[in-house]
Amino acid sequence: MFNYIQQLMLTNVRVHTMNDKNEVIDKGYIYIKEGKIIDLGKMTNMPKYNILRKDLEGADIYPGFVDAHTHLGLFGDSVGMEDTDGNEDSDPVTPELNVIDAINTNNAYFDEALRAGITTAVISPGSTNPVAGQIAAVKTYGKYGRKKRVDDMILRNSMAIKFALGENPKSTYNDKDQMPVTRMAVASLIREMLEKAKRYEKNLTAYNKDPENHDEPEYDRKCEALVPLMRREITAHFHAHTADDIFTAIRISKEYNIRPVIVHCTEGSEICDVLKNETEGVLSGPVMTDRSKPELKSLAITSAGLLSSQGVPTAIITDHPETPLHLLIVCAAVAVRGGMSRNNALRAITIVPAKICGLDDRVGSIEKGKDADLVVYRGDPLDVTNSPAAVFAAGRLVDESK
Repeated sequence: MFNYIQQLMLTNVRVHTMNDKNEVIDKGYIYIKEGKIIDLGKMTNMPKYNILRKDLEGADIYPGFVDAHTHLGLFGDSVGMEDTDGNEDSDPVTPELNVIDAINTNNAYFDEALRAGITTAVISPGSTNPVAGQIAAVKTYGKYGRKKRVDDMILRNSMAIKFALGENPKSTYNDKDQMPVTRMAVASLIREMLEKAKRYEKNLTAYNKDPENHDEPEYDRKCEALVPLMRREITAHFHAHTADDIFTAIRISKEYNIRPVIVHCTEGSEICDVLKNETEGVLSGPVMTDRSKPELKSLAITSAGLLSSQGVPTAIITDHPETPLHLLIVCAAVAVRGGMSRNNALRAITIVPAKICGLDDRVGSIEKGKDADLVVYRGDPLDVTNSPAAVFAAGRLVDESK
């Protein structure tokens, strides 16, 4: 059973904070209590608490890694529909669906990801539906070993709404001989749902402010799910590869005053100024895949580096199971090979995805008050022959190399 260690002092460690100042603390310490980072600094200033200490012998420590776009636990290995729960393709508009109801936390990739230092995964419905459902951020660890309960792992539920443009919804519903089979129809269905949600939210707000003079709108589960989006409390994650689909996502977002995040963004490096000024950021990837469909013709390992160098908030993603989640650090290394700076690549799997997804109050950097999710390396984490020397989840040592 998973239990927080009450107090722990990690000592003699080089702390890569990944904070806004990008501070690195040589010969530092981290004080952990009840799963949280309470204090950190140089060893020379370390408080003399009489608590358990772990000497990390000069190793490097980073925040637990964050993958901002996965389908973790939604698709089983080597099985058919019995364990395939990522796409409800019986209806092209399903904002009411919540991904946590489909996540199989006993999937072996959770443990593999944790051992690789990925402590937070954002899990999204698939991309067959123009409006696909609610996204959740979860920890890769739980309380009960392999028998994890997703309720204990949720970092933020319903943190965004998934939308999809381009070939995926077109091909899905073309095979069913129903709308949408064109990009026009995909955009139209999204607008129709957002228009309904806009009116629903307006009527709901009026009723809440003045119930004597306004009627409560008849409950609509689809519209209810979109109220936080219409109030700009959460973001819209748009699956979009090509520049024209990215422009459509931005156009619709402006029409309805919602906050777009572009997922995949394969042709994004050609329109950096638009992405920088008109989106919340980009979830770039996966690059460790083939050009399996026409809209991937511009797939290149240079994309993330070009985006980040132009000031676009850029996270690196695996799109698990497209690329297995435990290879997130390898994806970052590939981005460096494609020209991304080492620092930006590490930030693209820590603080940048945390900020884009609104999780940076809890994860993404090593700072006071944040969750004590930490990964230790002896050597360069971007050297793909290296593995973490240790992983801490909420301050508890969950994996240590022999």
